[in-house]
Amino acid sequence: MKKTILLSLIAGTAFAVMPSMTATQATSVRGEAKSAKASSNPSKGNKLAKIYEFKEKSLDGKNIDFSRYKGDVLLIVNTASKCGYTPQYKGLEELNKTYSAKGLKVLGFPCNQFKAQEPGDAHEIHDFCQKNYGVDFQMFEKIEVNGENANPLYKYLKEAAPEDKGAEIRWNFTKFLVDRKGNVVKRFDSKVKPEELVSDIEKVL
Repeated sequence: MKKTILLSLIAGTAFAVMPSMTATQATSVRGEAKSAKASSNPSKGNKLAKIYEFKEKSLDGKNIDFSRYKGDVLLIVNTASKCGYTPQYKGLEELNKTYSAKGLKVLGFPCNQFKAQEPGDAHEIHDFCQKNYGVDFQMFEKIEVNGENANPLYKYLKEAAPEDKGAEIRWNFTKFLVDRKGNVVKRFDSKVKPEELVSDIEKVL
C-alpha cells in the first residue's frame, strides 16, 4: 500500500512527516524546519546596529568599514590642530593606551568648520599629531560635521545621542561614546576633558 506523506507548515515553511516516523523523529524534522526559517529571515534582534553600516576613509586614504568595530567601545571625537582644546589629544591618547586592550577604540575626525582651526592636509595633520602628542589611535580624513555637507556618520551620531538630540556640533573635541552593542550612550561637550570620561567608559567596557 502506498505510504502517505503528511505536509505541515511552520511559519510558512513546509516540511514532510512520514507516518512511520517516531514522535522523536517528527519533532526533529519540525525543529530543522524552524531553524531553516530563522536562518533565512533573521530577527531584528540579530541585525547589526546602524553605526556598523558606515564606511569612512582613514587619514592615509584607506577605507575602513565600521563593522570591524562590532563588540568594541568607541569614543568618536572631532578634532583640530589649532584649537584651545587641542591639548586634549594628550588625554585621548592616554585613554587609548590605558583601555585599548580592554576594547576601547578612540576615533578622531579632523574638522575645519570651527574658525578654520584645522587648515592642514592629511600629511600635516598626521605629522602634527605624531610629533606633539604621539597619537596612536585611528585618525580619519578631514570631514564636515554640521550643515548640508555633514558626514553621514555625524548626522547619525547627533540624532542617536540621548543628550542634545539632533543638535549641531558646537565646537571641536565634542565626544560621542558608543557601547559594545553600537548604541550611542552619551555625548560630551568640548570642555569635558578626556580624563573626565573614565567613569563613563569603564561602565561600558
